[in-house]
Amino acid sequence: METTLTTPLALALLSELTHELTLTRRVLERLPAEHFSWQPHPKSMTLGHLGAHTADLLGGIKTTFETTEMDLANYADHAPAPPASAAELVQRLAANGAAAHETLSQAEAEAFAVIWTLRFGEQTILQQSRADIVRHLINHTIHHRGQLSVYLRLLDVPVPYIYGPSADEATA
Repeated sequence: METTLTTPLALALLSELTHELTLTRRVLERLPAEHFSWQPHPKSMTLGHLGAHTADLLGGIKTTFETTEMDLANYADHAPAPPASAAELVQRLAANGAAAHETLSQAEAEAFAVIWTLRFGEQTILQQSRADIVRHLINHTIHHRGQLSVYLRLLDVPVPYIYGPSADEATA
């Protein structure tokens, strides 16, 4: 719940988060479970893996505010749990979005400035303020949502209205 204590930065991020959750849900709802093992290229993720990754990304916002770093070497063998349905992906997105919303709503102003590090063993991948990491996670979700919209097109599944009309939907 947002209160008068919510920082201006958190309010801006919450607004963006809420909007992007709505748009991402539209795409995830369209993912056909019978094609979850499909991939457009051997170097590409499967539809199910990409859908799960997209649904789970925003859960990283809570993790970012609970820690100061993450070492991906500890997670190298931990792919996201394979989804059984589009409804499951939508539920995962909702749960991760709710956790992100609660975290941002309760974060104190100083917490956004704390430096957070993403590494793989000794290699530093990202080292930015928590505020910048939140923006990175939102943008990363948008990036993968875009990939999913291409997967939908290649599978001949109608692409939903995202930031504007698609070739399949003229209005929201």
